[in-house]
Amino acid sequence: MAGILEGKKILITGVLMESSIAFHTAKLAQEQGAEIILTAWPRPTLTERIAKKLPRPEKVKVLELDVSNDEHLARLESQVRAHLGDRLDGVVHSIGFAPQDALGGNFLNTPFESVATAMHVSAFSLKSLTMALLPLMTEGGAVVGLTFDAQFAWPQYDWMGPAKAALEATNRYMARDLGKHNIRCNLISAGPIGSMAAKSIPGFAELASVWDSRSPLEWKLEDPEPAGKGVVALLSDWFPKTTGEIVHVDGGLHAIGA
Repeated sequence: MAGILEGKKILITGVLMESSIAFHTAKLAQEQGAEIILTAWPRPTLTERIAKKLPRPEKVKVLELDVSNDEHLARLESQVRAHLGDRLDGVVHSIGFAPQDALGGNFLNTPFESVATAMHVSAFSLKSLTMALLPLMTEGGAVVGLTFDAQFAWPQYDWMGPAKAALEATNRYMARDLGKHNIRCNLISAGPIGSMAAKSIPGFAELASVWDSRSPLEWKLEDPEPAGKGVVALLSDWFPKTTGEIVHVDGGLHAIGA
């Protein structure tokens, strides 16, 4: 039986650790029949090592890509074309960064320069990455990003919260403007995962503990596969008329009051 991504060509960012949502998305995408290409920054060699743990590592190319670098974005189309051909069916945006002084309880003292960096890398990059690859998405496709529910103020998360709110708004406007190209733009709002991104947040354990007390379904920090399955589902043809949406894969916590 063919997988739900059989024959599709997908670019995936953010594969930095085997425990990441991006890695499990890449793994599941290959298992479901997709041909994938990965991007990495700042250490492509790290991603190359992690990629060896994928089901078909010999078929995976890793490209160096800093999404805040215009030169990197300008060359991306030709690099992808060289390895996947003239068509791309899906893009996975698993990118987020904020300087340390924008996290960990320092919200009121964070300088604008740090806020601007968080916004550029974590939100604006969804648009810039997609537009860099748009010439390859001639047959439509799907863009899927990862957010962390921006309707709440989370412990320690600070300026990554507004950055994720900007990401969610960007997704809605992209859905509006890319619909004419038959490109769907959606986000997965995942619960906390013990990934590289999580470990960079001071006080992450306090944030994660919210799920222990309030999540209707048991949530495991060490299990990124449910979120990866959500991403793969949105990349597939099983959501042909869904765009501008945020799908929660968080154990149901988003629906529960204090």
